[in-house]
Amino acid sequence: MEIKIPYGREQIAVTIDKSRVAGIIYPNDVKCEDEKKTLEKALENPVQSARFSEFISGKGKTLFIVNDGTRPTPTAKVLDILEPQIEGKDCDFIIATGDHRAPNEEEYRFIFGRHLESLRKHNRIFVHDAKKDEDMEFIGTSSNGTEMWVNKKALEADRIVIIGSVEPHYFAGYTGGRKSFLPGLASRKTITMNHKFALRAEAESLILEGNPVHEDMIDALNTLEGKKIFSIQIVLDGKRRIYAAFAGDIIKSMDIAVEAAKRVFVVDIPEKEDIVVSVAPYPMDVDLYQSQKALDNGKLALNKGGILILVSKCRSGIGPATFYELMSSCDSPENVMAKIEREYKLGYHKAAKLAEILSWAEIWAVTDLEPDAPKKIFFHPFSSVQEAIDAALEKKGKHARCIFLMDGSITVPRVK
Repeated sequence: MEIKIPYGREQIAVTIDKSRVAGIIYPNDVKCEDEKKTLEKALENPVQSARFSEFISGKGKTLFIVNDGTRPTPTAKVLDILEPQIEGKDCDFIIATGDHRAPNEEEYRFIFGRHLESLRKHNRIFVHDAKKDEDMEFIGTSSNGTEMWVNKKALEADRIVIIGSVEPHYFAGYTGGRKSFLPGLASRKTITMNHKFALRAEAESLILEGNPVHEDMIDALNTLEGKKIFSIQIVLDGKRRIYAAFAGDIIKSMDIAVEAAKRVFVVDIPEKEDIVVSVAPYPMDVDLYQSQKALDNGKLALNKGGILILVSKCRSGIGPATFYELMSSCDSPENVMAKIEREYKLGYHKAAKLAEILSWAEIWAVTDLEPDAPKKIFFHPFSSVQEAIDAALEKKGKHARCIFLMDGSITVPRVK
């Protein structure tokens, strides 16, 4: 049988005997209504909040916090609807990059769509830079001991509008809501302290209660008590269409969005298999750093001793290099973990998650990276998806089967 696998903005066809395919996993099919109507309904019926038209009225500065280009959030579609209500008002936009790089031109156009040129013309777009300590202000210490420094723009604005999307996240539980503030607008020091909690067992996909990473984010948000905040949280389906939207109170709207996200992204499988092909599709294939999420979800469908094949274009290369430098400096995954125990730096959580998988499985990779790059961090590089699949089937034997996780960055397989 022929299977088409996403790679960048294209698809790659591979052939495989049907008997060797245990499952082709996409996010669950859900019924989507008209996208514009879904957004309008959310804005007109907010959760524990005034309607957006009332919220935005009055004088003063409104700051929109929006996701960067590594998230599929349809910010431009939201702005299409909000445009008549914000036209002529004092509104700035800040891209919540966290510790990611600033967007490139393609990503700017993805984020803002047709609104980009006008916003640029009036100098309304700002990019958060976690390394600029002069842009940060201290707001307190979290219950877990994290020193919380965040971008002054959020504190100086009279009101805040947060546009986000909710999907599973491999150590924060879920994206969305509070994550736009911390780590989205936090300092590098704060993000480092927060992300160190990703090493704990409680920090995993789908888990919020008891998750120290999530708890930090809530503590940061609670320091803004009294600040006017309007949250717009969107859940996409597997084809990046708007499935659900919830607006109003930032905590309540996200709680409801989480339930919708479960219906889309948590997919039951009958059993684990010896080979899992996990795809990081566009735009989550921006680099190896972001593509790691597909591996963390893919491992949930893999047997011990199995082969996990990452398929990701890695359009911008490695990405933030701290995790890569650590792994490439070690001679084994065990030594990676030993180094992390002695010292933690931002990005080491990625290395820890990869080393954990490598302790019980093989990771193979099909990317646009030079072959030596994956080799240095214990991956086996392949020049094509077909070559990798054929080699995996041959190595694991005649009874081995493959699971294809076509949206591995945000799909969470779960054994029934």
